[in-house]
Amino acid sequence: MFTGIIQAVGSVADMQRSGGDLRLRVHTGKLLLDDLAVGDSICTNGVCLTVIDLPGDGYWADVSVESLNFTTLGDLKFGSAVNLEKALTPQSRLGGHIVSGHVDGVGKVVSLSEDGRSIRVVLRAPDQLAKYIAHKGSICVDGISLTVNAVNGAEFDLNIIPQTMAETIFGEYAPGSRVNLEVDVIARYLERLIQGDAAADVASAGLTLDKLAEHGFLDEPGQGPGSQ
Repeated sequence: MFTGIIQAVGSVADMQRSGGDLRLRVHTGKLLLDDLAVGDSICTNGVCLTVIDLPGDGYWADVSVESLNFTTLGDLKFGSAVNLEKALTPQSRLGGHIVSGHVDGVGKVVSLSEDGRSIRVVLRAPDQLAKYIAHKGSICVDGISLTVNAVNGAEFDLNIIPQTMAETIFGEYAPGSRVNLEVDVIARYLERLIQGDAAADVASAGLTLDKLAEHGFLDEPGQGPGSQ
C-alpha cells in the first residue's frame, strides 16, 4: 500500500523485453534505498512493482503482460522520468490517501492552463471509470494523490500546486499525454457491496440507478423532489 505522496522522480535506465513482458531498471535519484530489500514493493508511475534486484543506484522489476496492456508502462523509453514511492509502513504519515498501486485505467490529459500560481489540468477518464470520480474526492494520477476539483461527465479537473509540479512528472504533461488512473478504493468496494448476493450472478453485475434507489442512495422514481 502507498499514500500517493511522491518521494522522488526516477528515470528508466534499462529495458529488457522477453516473451512479451518487460524487465525494467529504474535509477531512483534522491530516493533512499537503505531500507529497501528484494521482494519489497515500489510504486512506479502508480503501478505497484516488486523489486527483484538492487544494483545500488536503483532497482530492477519485472512488468507483466497484464501491466503492459492496462497501464502506461509500455510507453516508457530509455530516460523516461517516473514517479516513485516506497510502500508505506505503520509509522508512515498518511498525507495523501490509501493507494494500492493497482491501476484501474489509462486517462488522457485534455488541457493545462494557468490558475494563479497553480496549473489547472483537465483529464479524461475511460467512460467506465467516470462513476467512481467525485467532486472533492480523491484520485491517483501516475501515483500522485490528488483532489478532484470538478467533474463533467468522464472529464475532471485538478489544481496542481507549484510543489507538485516541481517534485513529480506533472511538469512533462501536455494535451494528449497518457496517465495511469487509480480510483478511490472505497468507491470500488462500495459498488460491490451494494450488489449484495447478486454480485455472484454475472447477469446482475454492475451498478445501476435502480440498485442505488433500492438501497436508499436515490429517491424512488416519482417520489423525489420535482417529481410532480
